[in-house]
Amino acid sequence: MATNTLPTVSGQGGLSRYLDEIRKFPMLERDEEYMLAKRWREHDDRDAAHKLVTSHLRLVGRIAMGYRGYGLPIGEVISEGNVGLMQAVKRFEPDKGFRLATYAMWWIRASIQEYILRSWSLVKMGTTASQKKLFFNLRKIKGQLKAFEEGDLHPDNVKKISTRLGVSEEDVVSMNRRLSGDSSLNAPVRSDSEGGEWMDWLVDETTDQETALGDSEELERRREFLKSAMDTLNEREKRIFTARRLSDDPITLEDLSHEFNVSRERIRQIEVRAFEKVQKAVQKAAAEADAQTAQ
Repeated sequence: MATNTLPTVSGQGGLSRYLDEIRKFPMLERDEEYMLAKRWREHDDRDAAHKLVTSHLRLVGRIAMGYRGYGLPIGEVISEGNVGLMQAVKRFEPDKGFRLATYAMWWIRASIQEYILRSWSLVKMGTTASQKKLFFNLRKIKGQLKAFEEGDLHPDNVKKISTRLGVSEEDVVSMNRRLSGDSSLNAPVRSDSEGGEWMDWLVDETTDQETALGDSEELERRREFLKSAMDTLNEREKRIFTARRLSDDPITLEDLSHEFNVSRERIRQIEVRAFEKVQKAVQKAAAEADAQTAQ
């Protein structure tokens, strides 16, 4: 499973050509994927392994595009993702019952993130889990908060991001400043503006079975983790956490303070404590599941 046997992004217009090329590889039905994986594991069938890899190159492309804002060549990001994919295929155990896409996405992300952390010399990164989480999630959360202002973030947004990611407000401000010089997430592929944006190149008229299945199973996995984590909360914590974090129309601190006959600050403290308990329980469950999967 050498990387030189796979398509690569190179030359002018290389990304569009690459995406066109990998779309030619067919998706696999569950039974076909299972038999190929068995042939690879039991008979060292490299042709079977190659088919497993090439049928999931679109998944790598989709994940790699999510990291396109770090100023690194997209071809290298994709290449690192392909290395992660091959590691996943090497370790995949079809008899465990889940699809390769679900298992592979963790290896792909890990490989890409390690490459970014090694290469992104503009940031003197810490190696703690919280620093890495801040590094890779700050843009996404800023988008969710619609925090598009130039320069420093508004103090309210700093506090929200700090609470959500479990890091200090100083870390949020510092990381935002370090990341503020990156290229636009919607930068055009070519300077003539006719190439569209990066994400446009991933649009496929056909249904991407592996991506859809992977997203569906990942969502269900997260729901199970959250459901289990909620059991760590008492009734008041559960009510406040649900009202503030899980509701489409969050209830205000003021309304909850009246409901429980305590101050707004007390409600905020309970919310933060509940979030930390849920976060810890989810992380523990995810780590245990990943360890079991990797065995």
